[in-house]
Amino acid sequence: MLRLDRIEQRYGARRVLAGVSLDVAAGRCVALTGENGSGKSTLLRIAAGREEPSAGSALLNGAPVDEDDADRRAEIATVLDQAACYPDLTVHEHLMLVALAHGADDRARALVDSALEAHRLSGHTDALPDELSSGQRQLMALATVAVRPYRLLILDEPEQRLHGDARAELAARLRKARAHGCAILLATHDPELAEQTADATHTLYDGRLCSTSPGAATDGDGDGDGNRSRTDGGEADPAP
Repeated sequence: MLRLDRIEQRYGARRVLAGVSLDVAAGRCVALTGENGSGKSTLLRIAAGREEPSAGSALLNGAPVDEDDADRRAEIATVLDQAACYPDLTVHEHLMLVALAHGADDRARALVDSALEAHRLSGHTDALPDELSSGQRQLMALATVAVRPYRLLILDEPEQRLHGDARAELAARLRKARAHGCAILLATHDPELAEQTADATHTLYDGRLCSTSPGAATDGDGDGDGNRSRTDGGEADPAP
């Protein structure tokens, strides 16, 4: 599914990633942990095709990841930074826009209604983005993923601004997406979310993968063939 091979990234003289390699197979979840500035967000942007690496390659099913490629874009769903919103569109209109753009057609309204309920937004369908709390805007960003198909899901700290039951519900949705055959790559500061959802957790430090631990989903198998990290320097249903 997703292969990141010897990824390096430099911004001028500053090295952000140094030969990072990992694989994420279909039906698997890989979590990235590490301090702010360790390179997690940069690696996710490269995996999503938002940035070109200085060296190395990002491949999805053997083809280069490129955000400008419509076929690749249709396969990858992302929640990276705080999602940009149209200030004059309601929550419902945002989700309908995404659903229709991804071919939902006559199923769009049902998908949107289900996503609104699952993300605790049913009482805010007519709200504009500026009328939502930061946690509700995060839920809206996550809800946009639920109204479209994808094969690879990339999430940058999806738990941010969420608390209590909302985090538990997020973990449950990720496990269900994985069970539907989706590949998931996420960065998180929440060890409980990583434990509940990931088959393997890799820690980034100073642009390198420095440790790997198994997630609960592997029952101790850890970094199996579907989630192999290599620090050698060198179609799914809509998510529930």
